Amino acid sequence: MRIIKAVFTKQAKDMIKNPAILIQFIIFPVVAFLMTIFVARSNDDIPNNMFVTMMASIFAGMGLITSMTGIIAEDIERKSLRFLILAGVKPHQYLLGVGGFIMFAGSVTSVIFALVGDFTGTEIAKFLAVMILGVAASVILGATIAMLSKNTQAAGGLAMPVAVIIGFTPMIANFNETVEKFAVILYTQQINTIVNDFTVSPFKPLLIIALNIAVLSVLFIIAYKKKGLKND
Repeated sequence: MRIIKAVFTKQAKDMIKNPAILIQFIIFPVVAFLMTIFVARSNDDIPNNMFVTMMASIFAGMGLITSMTGIIAEDIERKSLRFLILAGVKPHQYLLGVGGFIMFAGSVTSVIFALVGDFTGTEIAKFLAVMILGVAASVILGATIAMLSKNTQAAGGLAMPVAVIIGFTPMIANFNETVEKFAVILYTQQINTIVNDFTVSPFKPLLIIALNIAVLSVLFIIAYKKKGLKND
């Protein structure tokens, strides 16, 4: 626990110094709020929470993947990761420390989304549950991409297309049945399913998201052990 806390604190300080990462947690709910006030609520044909659910899904997928990738890639370039590994920091400790802070920040952003959205008490609970799980999945995926990249530029180049696919596929699936059949395996599609229809049973979506998290966690541990000391 002491090691996890130390890595968590380190990441908190690093994020405060990095506005490029910090802005990712602000811009999405701000856009959702503005679009809700000036577009959705002035048009009877648009649901009040449409832009909230749309931007929340994109944030949980695209925004957090690129943010997490950038953070880990910087640790690799600055040799921070190599130092931590040599100091005996285990994969789960590093991920819980760095990812734990990003999850905390992502959870705060999710609460802001919930406040902007036109949700009831039960809907807020479902929304926050699925969002926090989605944040966890994106944190692990972003970390894995960074671990498999040689430097920050390579990490960014790989993370962006992956993030776009993960973040925007659910939106495309709304208009294309073929894409929808593929998208069902993605955790972002399951987020989209629940936040757009709170009457849907959450069991299957949450199970798929949990399976995504499990698979991504295994991939991260493998990447950490095999690549951690080779990223010089």
